[in-house]
Amino acid sequence: MTAFFSSGYHIIANILALIMVDAEIFKLMALSLPDAEELPHFEMASFRWHHKIFATLRESDMRCMIKLSLIDQDVFCAYNRYVFFTVPGTWGKQGSTFVNLNLVDPDMLYDALSCAYQSIVDKPKPRKRK
Repeated sequence: MTAFFSSGYHIIANILALIMVDAEIFKLMALSLPDAEELPHFEMASFRWHHKIFATLRESDMRCMIKLSLIDQDVFCAYNRYVFFTVPGTWGKQGSTFVNLNLVDPDMLYDALSCAYQSIVDKPKPRKRK
């Protein structure tokens, strides 16, 4: 009986592994967030809330970049450094994080996108200089 459940688990795990996030699914996820819009950003698509970028998509590399808080970045990168990894340099030190779309679980990606979106929404507006 144990062998049956064990083999059944592996079949389900293999089926779930086939569910990949492609560019269209990523776009649907990003644009499902309130007031999100897609605009070009150099050779990539960017996803913005009120002109503030919370994610970009580089379809040719099957990779996206999300802007996370430093705490969220630590949490997601600790989950799996092959899936979530810090952007090299200063951008990464400010929370910019790459996501490998070939490996990421769709639910995990949506959670990360939601965190990136929320970090932009919650950011205080800068004061106007006099």
